[in-house]
Amino acid sequence: MSEATPRRASERAQTALREQILSGDLPGGTRLGEVELAERLGLSRTPVREALSRLAAEGLVELHAHRGARVTEFTETDLEDIFDVRRALEPRATERAAGRASTADLDELDALAQEMLAIGSPGPGQDLDRLVELNQRFHARLLEIAAAPTLTAALAGVVHAPVVLRTFHSYDAASLARSLAHHVEIVAALRAGDGGWAAAVMVSHLANARAVMTAARGVLPTAPSGVNRNDGCS
Repeated sequence: MSEATPRRASERAQTALREQILSGDLPGGTRLGEVELAERLGLSRTPVREALSRLAAEGLVELHAHRGARVTEFTETDLEDIFDVRRALEPRATERAAGRASTADLDELDALAQEMLAIGSPGPGQDLDRLVELNQRFHARLLEIAAAPTLTAALAGVVHAPVVLRTFHSYDAASLARSLAHHVEIVAALRAGDGGWAAAVMVSHLANARAVMTAARGVLPTAPSGVNRNDGCS
């Protein structure tokens, strides 16, 4: 078997498991047995093991010695803490970006916002997984433009937390449209050099996301009561 083949198998397993975790098909607390996953994905255990290690690095999976792998669980307290930190820091970073964004920066943000609009609209072209990726890039780029290392370091863990990544899978059509419109308006505020406007839109943006996640009970779904959480990994 060539070197590229197992790498592709591992990436395929990682992609499939990530999608199932973010969509809630694999709820928080679910035990992830290598043998069972390998059989279900039609792969050997080695690429599955590698995929689980990568997902653990992303924060989607927890690996425990002698107990195996489980989907990471997030409590309502975790959710509150995450959005409290974002509400305190991200509008400030967005305000700072207004005075630092170049035309090229703004064009890049605008391209991301417009692509999100295109693939976020309901219909056959909707791609929520791609939307998650673009949203991450948009928010990360804002932090880079703000040139605020301390704010960036403080926000890094919460902006990319798995419970945040799953937000788009919980939106209804109206909330999703509102979120996508916020990105466009943030870019408009930055182009106008109006930091206060940009920060205010970010506050509304975060409030929208928080409301959506709270309505969805604010956590990655937990494993049903019938799941044995004490079994070791196969």
